[in-house]
Amino acid sequence: MSADEALLESASSGVASLRFYTWSEPTLSLGYFQRANERAADANLARLAWVRRSTGGAAIVHHHELTYALALPPGKEWASAEHWICLMHHIVQRVLRAHGVETHAVVCGEEQKLGPVVCFLHQTPGDLLLNGSKVAGSAQRKMKGALLQHGSILLRRSEFAPALGGICDADGAPVFDPESLAKLIAEAFAADTGWTLTPRDWTVTEQERTAAIRAEKYAHPDWNEKR
Repeated sequence: MSADEALLESASSGVASLRFYTWSEPTLSLGYFQRANERAADANLARLAWVRRSTGGAAIVHHHELTYALALPPGKEWASAEHWICLMHHIVQRVLRAHGVETHAVVCGEEQKLGPVVCFLHQTPGDLLLNGSKVAGSAQRKMKGALLQHGSILLRRSEFAPALGGICDADGAPVFDPESLAKLIAEAFAADTGWTLTPRDWTVTEQERTAAIRAEKYAHPDWNEKR
């Protein structure tokens, strides 16, 4: 989370980034507006390490999934914030379709809330469903006109959220690993936007800001338990 916020700061200075990653241990991330005590509603969730995101939405179990962070600079040349959720989900949908996995994008009027805490039990417009279960969703935050979009793509069922099946759990679905799926999505993103994506190392400033933001915010109870 701290690294993504450092990318948002870089974006406010004009640097766009698309980052993919997995988590070192099963972790629950709460949406910015959620209450910390909501974790207690589910014994499985209460067992997990947890952190509060700066983006909205509901809780996500980061286990057997791929997380992405898209950081975009401010400027009139950018489309609306909603455009980027639709674009990323359309890209994921197209990549999966090319490998024989057909998903359905939720449209207005199809919204459902199947549980109180976990994001993947909330189905909102733009989310991707596979066999009726949500497998991809996104949330956003803006800072000084720059945009941070978090997204999660569920690959396999987690013991901590057994009600949620992933892409690879579907009958006949290929086995995606996070690295290969990230590469396919990045290639499709570059093709759709016309941008050249160049792998890069973290700048010294980003590394320093990541460490500082983590210490001041995401590792601190004042942030995680603020609600």
